[in-house]
Amino acid sequence: MNTLARWARAEWGSLYGTVRGPLRERRWRASPMAIGAVCLTAALHFAHSRSWGYRFVQDIGAVRAEDPLWLALARTPLSLFVPALDLPVWGALVQILLVFGIAEICLGRWRTLAIAYAATLAGTLYARVGIRLGPDSALGLPGSDAHVVDTGPSAAVVGLAVFLGLRHGAYVTAGAVIAAMAAEVALKNNLAGREHLAAIAAVLVLCGVSALRHRRSRARTGSGSGLPPIQS
Repeated sequence: MNTLARWARAEWGSLYGTVRGPLRERRWRASPMAIGAVCLTAALHFAHSRSWGYRFVQDIGAVRAEDPLWLALARTPLSLFVPALDLPVWGALVQILLVFGIAEICLGRWRTLAIAYAATLAGTLYARVGIRLGPDSALGLPGSDAHVVDTGPSAAVVGLAVFLGLRHGAYVTAGAVIAAMAAEVALKNNLAGREHLAAIAAVLVLCGVSALRHRRSRARTGSGSGLPPIQS
């Protein structure tokens, strides 16, 4: 038990320490963006499942690879909050509340939204490239996937989970998320699974850029102080 506790502390201690204070002091007010996103998702799902709102939600948040690129880009931001009708909406709401909420506290509101959008956009753009490559390519997709409606927060959630794990030293958790998405593609090679991997690839690039900027910043700080950079 002590070994498990030490592992949990090493794996999630940084995340827990970052989240605990704001949640204890401000409770639900610590993550207003995440709560707003949950409410928006619930409202869009309610409208989407009604005859009077189905077409409206499709027009503002449904993305397909067959759509013109400008239209897909215009719809992509809201597509994060339009859960698929064939999946339980509570799953999307829980994902947004937990992952977006933790990310909002750890990364800030705008960085959370930027990473979520980048992950979703990577999946959306990959679908177009994959269909153009065709099913004979290892990275390609069948032409029928061009008609699939691409909505939901899953790519954003996966991307944020990996980014948070790598940033706060929860490497096993980040690796488990990546392995689960790879297993999803291996077992059920569909558009959603491929887009999750594209989202992870985009986030790994963002992590690399962030680490490089941090390293250069530390190097400049060390040089400017007249002392050699601190070696980690």
